[in-house]
Amino acid sequence: MSREANSGSSGVGPAAALAFSGIGFVALAICGLGIASLVTNTDVITTRGLGQIPGVVGFVGALAGWAGATWVGLRRTRPSFFTAGWACAAGYLAYIFVTGIAAAIAVADTAVGGSVAAALAVGWPGGIIAFAAFIASWSAIALVRTRAQPPQWPWER
Repeated sequence: MSREANSGSSGVGPAAALAFSGIGFVALAICGLGIASLVTNTDVITTRGLGQIPGVVGFVGALAGWAGATWVGLRRTRPSFFTAGWACAAGYLAYIFVTGIAAAIAVADTAVGGSVAAALAVGWPGGIIAFAAFIASWSAIALVRTRAQPPQWPWER
């Protein structure tokens, strides 16, 4: 969808806003998870023997859930900031469920997958993912809704 379809707004196009804020989501989430892990001296997934694959797969799932919800909101004529709440929930739930399923597949035990999902849901990792998703989606909407013009010298007008 082009920039012109957004009610005459001179903001950033929806695809560019999604790309920029997607990079921001990944950066905020990785930084937040890393710093929280360092400060608390705990792993993001505390279950022994899982390796990194369930966490990576879950993070990709969170990114996909967040991007899908944000894209739906950005395609509207006048994107609403309420979309940030839906994108936050989508990223959070996708992270929990996809990581839990990936953990269950990794060790062939649904109980382990359920315990990993529960630990992420009530622990700090889920909150960090949700916070990063909310901030990134809010930023994408702000980029699309802005009516700001690039700076120009007086003789350029």
